Amino acid sequence: ELELIPVYLLLSMWGGKKRLYSATKFILYTAGSSIFLLMGVLGIGLYGSNEPTLNFETSANQSYPVALEIIFYIGFLIAFAVKSPIIPLHTWLPDTHGEAHYSTCMLLAGILLKMGAYGLVRINMELLPHAHSLFSPWLILLGAIQIIYAASTSLGQRNLKKRIAYSSVSHMGFIIIGIGSISDTGLNGAIFQIISHGFIGAALFFLAGTSYDRIRLFYLDEMGGMAIPMPKIFTVFSILSMASLALPGMSGFVAELIVFFGIITSQKYLLMTKILITFVMAIGMILTPIYSLSMLRQMFYGYKFFNTPNSFFFDSGPRELFISISILIPVIGIGIYPDFIFSLSVDKVEAILSNF
Repeated sequence: ELELIPVYLLLSMWGGKKRLYSATKFILYTAGSSIFLLMGVLGIGLYGSNEPTLNFETSANQSYPVALEIIFYIGFLIAFAVKSPIIPLHTWLPDTHGEAHYSTCMLLAGILLKMGAYGLVRINMELLPHAHSLFSPWLILLGAIQIIYAASTSLGQRNLKKRIAYSSVSHMGFIIIGIGSISDTGLNGAIFQIISHGFIGAALFFLAGTSYDRIRLFYLDEMGGMAIPMPKIFTVFSILSMASLALPGMSGFVAELIVFFGIITSQKYLLMTKILITFVMAIGMILTPIYSLSMLRQMFYGYKFFNTPNSFFFDSGPRELFISISILIPVIGIGIYPDFIFSLSVDKVEAILSNF
C-alpha cells in the first residue's frame, strides 16, 4: 500500500486543471480500501495462534471456518477491487487518468492496476480457496458486465485519456473472468492478460501524451488530420490500437483467446452459463474496435489542417520513437511466442489450483 503516497504526490503536483479533485478522490478511494486490507491482514495474521504470524507458508495451509473465510474474502476483495478497478469501484480511474501527466498515467496503467489483480490471485485464490469457489460465479458475472459497460462508456468520452482509461477498465474484465474461472487455462490467460495489458496500456498512454505535447489539445472533436504532420506517431498508434483490440499476432489476442478457452473448458459451471458468458464477452470484443478505431479516426484521419501561424509540428524524435518501439517489441514478441510467459507461470498456477 506504500505506493499510494508517490502516486498522490505525482498526481497533485504534475496534474492537469482539476488535479487536486482527482488526487483527493484517488486518495479517498485507495485509503478507504486499504482499511479493508488492513482488516483482512490482521484477521488472517491473528487467527489460530497466540502470537501474530504473517508467514505466507503457514497461513496458506491454515483452514478457516466458512463464515470467517467469507468475511476475510470480502475484505480482501474490496481492497483489490479498488486497485484493479472492478465495477462499481472504478470511478476514480477515469478522473485520475484524465488529469495526470502522461508519465504518471503510464505508471498507473502498467503497474498500479496490476497490483490489484496480483493480490486477487495470490491472496484470494491461494489463501482462501473455499470462499473463492463460492464467490467465483459472481466474479465472472461482474467481469462480463464490466467488459460491456466500460466499452460502451468509452464511446461517450470526449477526453482522449479518459477514453483510454475506460478501455483499460474494459480489459481488466478479462482478467477478472480468468480469475473467476477456476481452471488452469483461465488463470494462465488472466496472468497473460495482466502482462499484455501492462505493455499495451502504458504505450497507449505514452502516445497520447506525446500527441498532447505536440498539439496541446485534449478533446477528440477538436483534433483531426494529424497523420499528415506526424506520420511516425500515427503508425505506432495504429499498431497499438490494433494490439488493444486483440489483433492476431499480438499479445492481446492470445490473452483473450486463452481466457475464452478457460471459460469454456471450466469444470465448474453449467454449459448454458458458459455459453452465455462467452457470448457477452464476444459482444465486448465487438465493442472494442468501435471505440478504438473511432478514436484513431477522430485523431489522425480527416481534413482538418492546422491553420495556426506555425502549422508545422515536429514528428516524434528518436527518444520517443525508441520508447514506443521498445514497448511495441514485447507486445508482438509475446504475441508470436506466448509460451515464454506460460513457462514462467504454469507451475505456480497448478500449485494454486491444487487447493480446489
